[in-house]
Amino acid sequence: MTQTEAPRQRQRRLVDLAPLKASPAFARLWIGGVIAGIGSQMSIVAVGLQIFEITGSTFAVGLVGGIALIPMIIAGLWGGMLADVFDRRRILIISSLTAWASTLALVALSTWDAVLQGDGAHAPVWPFYLVTTVNAVAATISGATRSSVTPRILPPDMISRATALGGIGFGLMLTVGPALAGVLAATVGLPWTFAIDAVLFTAGFLGIWMLPSLPRLGEKVEAGWGQIREGAAFLKRAPNIRMSFIVDIIAMTFGRPYVLFPALGATIVGGGSLTVGALTAAGAAGTILASLFSGPVARIHRHGLAVSRAIAVFGGFVALFGVTVLVMGAISHDAADDWSGIYWPALILLSLAMAGMGASDEVSAIFRQTMTLKAAPDEMRGRLQGIFVVVVTGGPRIGDMYAGIFATAVALWCPPLFGGLLIICLVGVLTRVTRSRTGQTFRDYDDRNPTP
Repeated sequence: MTQTEAPRQRQRRLVDLAPLKASPAFARLWIGGVIAGIGSQMSIVAVGLQIFEITGSTFAVGLVGGIALIPMIIAGLWGGMLADVFDRRRILIISSLTAWASTLALVALSTWDAVLQGDGAHAPVWPFYLVTTVNAVAATISGATRSSVTPRILPPDMISRATALGGIGFGLMLTVGPALAGVLAATVGLPWTFAIDAVLFTAGFLGIWMLPSLPRLGEKVEAGWGQIREGAAFLKRAPNIRMSFIVDIIAMTFGRPYVLFPALGATIVGGGSLTVGALTAAGAAGTILASLFSGPVARIHRHGLAVSRAIAVFGGFVALFGVTVLVMGAISHDAADDWSGIYWPALILLSLAMAGMGASDEVSAIFRQTMTLKAAPDEMRGRLQGIFVVVVTGGPRIGDMYAGIFATAVALWCPPLFGGLLIICLVGVLTRVTRSRTGQTFRDYDDRNPTP
């Protein structure tokens, strides 16, 4: 950073766009990823609506994540290893094309179900589980590889700013995608929702196709379980990176109310698919706001402390979501599957809780991802990003199972209320008592001396 850039950075409040200017490859990858990601989020919401429409069961919606969990874990570990051994551009191309093929399969399945509904029947639900699992596996490999590309096409001092831009992109995906899914599902139907995702995929593929070749740095190695064991051994002696994964698993396991949205849209809140889209978009709006005002991240160095505090705030908003569902569920009102049937006080309060969750989670994500990318050597980044993607995609699926089971066994308010309290307690204890060999806790991690 030059002498003229330093004062400017100290004064910055809004997100820094410098990474987009510094690297055209990063800019193309980011823009294409946002457009394709909007389509992916549309399909995620649409799959939940499709399965709830077929089964009428929140537990069945939660099984989407549960069934895909083990294949995703394997894909994350294996895909991260492949990214460390082979050309990362080639891995991205193959995994992206696989995800696109699975989206086309969802178009066909949803069309089949729409035809059967004309005769008063539904398509079986198991093909949707199979196809979404394939999609999740491909997305896991692609996500691990994509993240490990960033340090190769940007200078080290721009990593945290690029991570903040990633938050804006993710927020846009979660805001625009679910909102579009809700509107499209209510107007043109679910098959067209999946079809639009398939069209938007092309933008993301162009960003990948135009990347330069990204072969492994250093000596060549053979792909296999030995490389995976080497990555596990590195993580074992990297307490800061390991703890960043653990606290995120806790947050995502006990702080995921998304699987409850179809039931909330049908009962307490009303509005059906419109409410599902609105609540999902509210969480993404919080993510975008946190990213837009991420200018100060470049001058914050206590990343461990920032992560632990952000997750504690996240847990508070999760608990608030549960309290709102509990209180509003006790108030008698009519609910219907359109705008006129929405119970607005419930929707507004739940949306505020979701926005708070999105903002606090994004603050945590910026510092956790920066920690992983800067503290690890390049030849290990693919495997660590594979584990990271397993955490950020597998954790929510465990969370979907947790929420689906306890919502069915107890009530809709139970998973978020008790989950939020658990997050605050567990993260508060673990980040204080777990120490590295130097005697420092996770909260002591300093970005000026990035140690894994």
